[in-house]
Amino acid sequence: MAGQATARRGTGQADTSGPSGPRRPLRRLRLRLPARRRLVLILATALVAGAALLWVLYGSTWLRVEQVEITGTEVLTPAEVEAAAAVPVGSPLVSVDTDGIGARLLRRLPRLDSVDVGRSWPHGITLDVTERKPVLLMKKGAKFTEVDAKGVRFATVAKAPAHVPLLELNPDNSTSLRRFPADVLVRAAVRVAGELPSAVAADTRLVRVTSYDAVSLELSRGRTVLWGSEEEGELKARTLVALMKAAPRARYFDVSAPTAPAVSGS
Repeated sequence: MAGQATARRGTGQADTSGPSGPRRPLRRLRLRLPARRRLVLILATALVAGAALLWVLYGSTWLRVEQVEITGTEVLTPAEVEAAAAVPVGSPLVSVDTDGIGARLLRRLPRLDSVDVGRSWPHGITLDVTERKPVLLMKKGAKFTEVDAKGVRFATVAKAPAHVPLLELNPDNSTSLRRFPADVLVRAAVRVAGELPSAVAADTRLVRVTSYDAVSLELSRGRTVLWGSEEEGELKARTLVALMKAAPRARYFDVSAPTAPAVSGS
């Protein structure tokens, strides 16, 4: 017996047997328990941290809306924009519906072309607005309807803005209107106005549309320009500038066919 015990020790193998069976499963069990406790601790910590974060965002007074900052106004006042936005002051900042505020502003204030609504942590909402700019005016009784570069009629004002030409929409017959409705003609006039050289645009008093192919301009000092359709706008603009330089005293310029322009009344 002593010899057998000595032989086992000589092999370098530990005796894993005992009265209760093998020892290795017990050792694994002891290793598993601390890992499980660590997992439980991690989960509990995450739950507590999540609950604390939710309380900070929604339950505390630290991150609530206290101020509204407005930029980009020109004709509108910041007070008008803030009233239309109806930002829920006092609400948790994280819960504010920024898309809803933007949609509300565009719906209530047609003068606005675009709105960017953002959160300014920890207490602010920012409203960066872009207003539509009139490129033409349409007479409406004693008032004026402003038309922007997209052809949108967005506001009616009592006083005409300076340096914005009038649009006279007077289709020559009903057939023309059936082919080209009024909105199409308005957009055509807007595109023509947008193609004018800056010096000519500053002198333009009236844009007259009698059909899609017959747009004309009334300039200062009794000058008239027959533009034709909206097509080839850049070429027509360059041709008109050249004609005006060549015949500065002329009263009538025809660039409806820009490769064969005409001038008279000089």
